[in-house]
Amino acid sequence: MVINFTAVTRCMLTILLVSSSVWCDAQTDALKQHGALHIENGKMLDRHGLPPQLRGISLSWSVWGGKKYYNPDVVRWLKADFNINLIRVSMAVEPRGGYLQQPEVQEKMITSVVDAAIAAGIYVLIDWHDHHANVNLEASKAFFRKMSKRYAGVPNVIYEIWNEPEKIDWKIVKTYAVEVITEIRKNDPKNVIVVGSPRWDQDVDIAAKDPVTGFKNIAYSFHFYASDPNHQEKLMAKADAAIQAGLALFVTEWGVGEANGNGVFDLAKTTAWWNWMEKNKLSSANWNITDKKETTALLFPGARVKGNWTPEQLTPAGLYIRKQLRVFNK
Repeated sequence: MVINFTAVTRCMLTILLVSSSVWCDAQTDALKQHGALHIENGKMLDRHGLPPQLRGISLSWSVWGGKKYYNPDVVRWLKADFNINLIRVSMAVEPRGGYLQQPEVQEKMITSVVDAAIAAGIYVLIDWHDHHANVNLEASKAFFRKMSKRYAGVPNVIYEIWNEPEKIDWKIVKTYAVEVITEIRKNDPKNVIVVGSPRWDQDVDIAAKDPVTGFKNIAYSFHFYASDPNHQEKLMAKADAAIQAGLALFVTEWGVGEANGNGVFDLAKTTAWWNWMEKNKLSSANWNITDKKETTALLFPGARVKGNWTPEQLTPAGLYIRKQLRVFNK
């Protein structure tokens, strides 16, 4: 079923108003509940030995239109109103104004969000948002050297070292991962590190046949766009194969639309993917907080820069994700 934006918006607004009073009592401090995370027997587990199944939101690239939402007020609002227990900081690397051109500016921007997440008691993914991280290896190592010194042992922090490798051999991704993991482990011996896989974090089944070894607490990112016709049964089967092989998956990015960020919002397909994540108890971050005119944007153009968004400022994607997080993050 392809979603009718007008109908779903009306429906979501009704649901949000009705459920608002009962939701407030369900909000919890994720860090107090789960503590430090670790990887064991192919699963990400909390201090109780249970899957934390974090559910949250990814900020957009830290350049362009999404940049303005990189502030502590947005973090606080997303926790208070959306009930997130995870936020992803998608630090742009190669684009104009990104880390390669303005490292100090980018570091200041993303650490303000990371620090706000820590203060809020939620988990935070520090994402090297790059498609060509292997050619930017030294810059990546320098960045994660700083981040791992700053956040060593802080249980909220998770390192995502390569957003989406493109059409590249797994051996290249693995070699890069070993180098960056080694750098992080010099300062932070325990926090979870998330490794990418070829073809935009889809070839997790290939990574599962030759995983990174010699380090503890390594997970692997898996990305999908729920309404994309190319991201259906075959892609789900690849992830299932990786899970069965004992690979710890983390859905560090997924969207309700198609892989280009736009396209249709198919509610039936999105529900199928959501149910799949629930069945496998996978943590996830939905793409993305921006006010760009596209399907996966959670905000309409002109939405307030510091949160405090009314339901009318949320797109159909934003209304859907807000409802899901308020229901499932208890």
